[in-house]
Amino acid sequence: MRFGIVLFTSDRGITPAAAARAAEDHGFSSFYVPEHTHIPVKREAAHPQTGDASLPDDRYMRTLDPWVALATAAAVTERIELATAVALPVEHDPITLAKTIASLDHLSGGRVTLGAGFGWNTDELADHGIPGNKRRTALREYLEAMRALWREDEAAYDGDFVRFGPSWAWPKPIDRTVPVLIGAAGTERTCAWIAKHADGWITTPGENDISGSLATLKKAWADAGREGAPRVVALDFKPDAERLASWAADGVTDVLYGLPDKGEPEVRAYLERLAGTLRSMNSITETGEDS
Repeated sequence: MRFGIVLFTSDRGITPAAAARAAEDHGFSSFYVPEHTHIPVKREAAHPQTGDASLPDDRYMRTLDPWVALATAAAVTERIELATAVALPVEHDPITLAKTIASLDHLSGGRVTLGAGFGWNTDELADHGIPGNKRRTALREYLEAMRALWREDEAAYDGDFVRFGPSWAWPKPIDRTVPVLIGAAGTERTCAWIAKHADGWITTPGENDISGSLATLKKAWADAGREGAPRVVALDFKPDAERLASWAADGVTDVLYGLPDKGEPEVRAYLERLAGTLRSMNSITETGEDS
């Protein structure tokens, strides 16, 4: 099981470049950032955690552009995976977004993973011309269109939300594709969608008891005729050896921990403590002994 970091980016605190470099220095395997283009002041969509119009963190309205943030991180790191948890592809032009992601993957040596969401904030989606009741269809089309641009020398797509004729588009991602993970609640519908259109699942904050969802995802994966197993990225708050062991047994491949909204010295100190805790727990789970 791999361990990674998610930075809820903002225009304050540690920069993405410094955070990614620090995470890589401390042995973490991945670095994730979120996305919101804007937050409408008046909206009908309730936040999944608060259940109303209030936001659990003011960084929702202060997030940096994820691809600019990851580009700065790519420039100062060598190995760490560069990913989103989650980006909102349907809030962009898909041709331009495909170019942006492919360029970052090309320049970073194939380190990009696209974590995508359907979008809980339907008012935000509406400002980008995406009806809330069509967000899954729109995301499917965006992913299909971007994959065509990444894989094919002459790509074309004809859908309800994306249309373009035969076109050339370089650079291509290193592997002519980019892994796609879907960040959403682990419902039966979401699991079926992932099995058909993505490479894995990112849990939502607070989803700790995920054994049932993992079983549902595995069944959907097999029913869709997919080989191997889906990647599963679990968001965690504080390391717990028993929970981590259970997740690993159930098929969780990655666990992410959030960074505090602090400056670089505080974040580096936090990462050092977190890395030490995880190394200790890994020793316990491997040897069965307290050490």
